[in-house]
Amino acid sequence: MPGMYSAEFKERVRQAVDIVDLVERYLPLRRQGRGFVALCPWHDDHRPSLQVNPERQVFRCFVCNVGGDVFSFVMKMEGVEFPEAVEMLAEMAGIPLPQADREAKGSSGEQKQDLFRVMAWAEAQYHRCFLDQPEAEGARKYIFGRGLSRDSVARFRLGYSPPQPDWLLRRARREGIDPQSLAKVGIVLQSTGREWFDRFRGRVLFAIHDPQGRSVGLGGRVLPDEATTSPAKYINSPDTPLFSKSRLLYGLDLAKEAIRKTGTALIMEGYTDVIAAHQFGFANAVAVLGTALGDSHLRLLQRYADRVVLVLDGDEAGRRRAVQVLELFVARQIDMRVLTLPDNLDPCDFLHARGPEAFAEALEHYATDALDHAVAEATRGVDLERDVAGATRAAENVLAVIAKAPLRAGETNAQQQAREWKIVARLAAMTRIHEDLLRRRLAEMRGAADRRTARSLAAKPAEKVGVLDAWERTCLEVVLSSPQAAQRVFETFTASDFRSETARAVFETARDLQFSGIPPTWEKLLLAIDDPVRKNLLIELDEEARRKLIAGQQVEDLIRDLLKSFHEREAFRRRGDLQGVLRQGGLQPEKELELLMRIVEQERNRQKFTDPTEG
Repeated sequence: MPGMYSAEFKERVRQAVDIVDLVERYLPLRRQGRGFVALCPWHDDHRPSLQVNPERQVFRCFVCNVGGDVFSFVMKMEGVEFPEAVEMLAEMAGIPLPQADREAKGSSGEQKQDLFRVMAWAEAQYHRCFLDQPEAEGARKYIFGRGLSRDSVARFRLGYSPPQPDWLLRRARREGIDPQSLAKVGIVLQSTGREWFDRFRGRVLFAIHDPQGRSVGLGGRVLPDEATTSPAKYINSPDTPLFSKSRLLYGLDLAKEAIRKTGTALIMEGYTDVIAAHQFGFANAVAVLGTALGDSHLRLLQRYADRVVLVLDGDEAGRRRAVQVLELFVARQIDMRVLTLPDNLDPCDFLHARGPEAFAEALEHYATDALDHAVAEATRGVDLERDVAGATRAAENVLAVIAKAPLRAGETNAQQQAREWKIVARLAAMTRIHEDLLRRRLAEMRGAADRRTARSLAAKPAEKVGVLDAWERTCLEVVLSSPQAAQRVFETFTASDFRSETARAVFETARDLQFSGIPPTWEKLLLAIDDPVRKNLLIELDEEARRKLIAGQQVEDLIRDLLKSFHEREAFRRRGDLQGVLRQGGLQPEKELELLMRIVEQERNRQKFTDPTEG
């Protein structure tokens, strides 16, 4: 059976994780009948098309043809392979990995654990250096000069890398740590002369942890008073087996409980901003890692938060960044606010200069809704009284953002329309453009977006199952319907009878289960198959088999019908092959006559088999 984890362990994990609870960590759900629906995250979905079935413990989007179980969902949302999805769900459920399965993971799993240990060791070396080494005096002066406390330094594990290129390497050699291991986690590099040197030398270091609190990377800042050969003020760890800046948020390991409790995440731009926010009591603050805020960051936050407040520096660059991420926020089903701080202050300076009460008041009263912010930014600097072209451009920009906005959590279509009409009314008043014109233009934009989505889905489907003919589908549906029917199918047909690679793989897995004494039920097959495309096919087949009520039919009738359709399919295939040869031409007359006679004979045989009364 595929996968490095035993079927028993996978079943234990699957039973421990409810798919409704799992999906709700990422997406707001709304009850619909006996199931739940949500906006599908894999296409531009304005009307909830992702369906979650709590009885079957599966999900499915019929628009982009994506479906599966809890493992498939995590694989799709997190971009991980099946073993990592099992590990993530086991951790979520509080189930330790069995020793036998840990051993079965082989060297790659052990190597990753070794890298975690190396990363934690390096972080500890740099942290101790910051705390008590003389060469770190400049780093301590800078950090404490920004108003960060010793408790904050300890909590966030701040460090310092001295300017000597081999400072960490000398300690590593004393403890028997291979430089190659340090290179794998992005801490050291090799020069053209093959000499090892520290990537972060001469920088104050900010320890970066994953949501579980494990050390995975570093962010380094040049000290203002120290010369450096690097032109970059900040550098981060490169992508490694542990670190991906597009999938991590600084401080999330320390902030996630406060985010869950408040339902709000504060996203800041700098490491010191986050530390200062925590120090002043705003423990729900995180930051991106030197990259633009992306969809993967929002998916990560939606596990914990219903609302996100983007806290921006009060300069022009901060406002531009707000515009850059605005569409991304509006496109996801999350309440997003934007707080632009006054007087060009960043959050760290604002908190120290004006205190936590002023910051809390700013969050409460001056953090604007994303769409309100869009109106303010689009009309900034436009003379709405005289500049008709500028007002029109501003209106178009705002409408483009609104057109991409999905339903919010718990919001009906009527509520969405009412909210949008209020914004359109305000926009009309500001731009002096008639409200009805703006509404019609919004409808045009949304219709055009829906058509583009439909074309995109048609041109590049999210999941490639392959073409299954009617016989292949029916055969697999029969296998899923009863163990007795499955046994007869395996006695009658072989894997080579399947043209689709996906269908053939499902058939072979079901057959292997049957021969090992395990009935190939839908649940057992879903557990035995790791590939998400095959899982998706299983869900389709199960739904169709239950709709047809195949399980209630007689086994002999099912097998007879399968044989009949199989022989019809093969006869059509052989006839098509012969006709193809005839169409190519170039045959001698007697050879053409022979092929025609064979086609006639095949048709007679087909009719005799499919209709016993013939002949």
